[in-house]
Amino acid sequence: MSVTTPAPAAAANVIDVASIEVIYNHVILVLKGVSLTVPEGSIVALLGANGAGKSTTLKSISNLLLAERGEVTKGQIHCRGERVDGLSPNDLVKRGVIQVMEGRHCFGHLTVEENLLTGAFIHGGKRRQIADDLEKVYHYFPRLKVRRASQAGYTSGGEQQMTAIGRALMSRPNTILLDEPSMGLAPQLVEEIFEIVKNLNEQEKVSILLAEQNTNVALRYAHYGYILENGRVVLDGDAASLRENEDVKEFYLGIGGEGRRSFRDVKHYRRRKRWL
Repeated sequence: MSVTTPAPAAAANVIDVASIEVIYNHVILVLKGVSLTVPEGSIVALLGANGAGKSTTLKSISNLLLAERGEVTKGQIHCRGERVDGLSPNDLVKRGVIQVMEGRHCFGHLTVEENLLTGAFIHGGKRRQIADDLEKVYHYFPRLKVRRASQAGYTSGGEQQMTAIGRALMSRPNTILLDEPSMGLAPQLVEEIFEIVKNLNEQEKVSILLAEQNTNVALRYAHYGYILENGRVVLDGDAASLRENEDVKEFYLGIGGEGRRSFRDVKHYRRRKRWL
């Protein structure tokens, strides 16, 4: 099955990733020619199993690889037509590209509100603007307003995920790189988080690149999707077509032509993958 190669960087795309290769510790090849685009105002899902390269792709865009002894050795990354793979992470933040890390990474000893305020450092202390942004976060996350004085380390996983997204929102981003927002959350909370992500996209016009293992949920909220396997894109398309794709149903949703499959048949799946 052919994989579409994205067009060169264009103003209509907030993110363009062109054939990047990523190596850790100078020897471990993790990404192998990954290309993708994030159009203005869209939700794009980056899907695949654990270890497929989703988080590495996001860190390549946000330039956080160096902290883990990784580097982009081939390819280019553009943000709104400007090449950014040589910039520092704080330069990306100033351009409105914010990453919400996998595992939430809240400051456990600070209150929920103090965590949110750490995301407003870029505004340079404009109190009225910060206060307005804080109220906006509480509008989207009313639960955080109730828990605003609680230490973040003692809140639930769902509340910490909301805090992490709210902290990103305090920076007034135009693009959010969201890594595994459903990890460790109950299904009801997952739906709540994704509904908020959808509202942020539609009402605040924030473009979102979403890395997620929960293919079923991600494809219900995304506009477009890329599936990674072993560090390369093996399939991409609009979300509706991916949901109906028989390969996606069988390998990622657990549903084939005869209904839901058993894990006992995993080896049988692997033999049938047409992109291997």
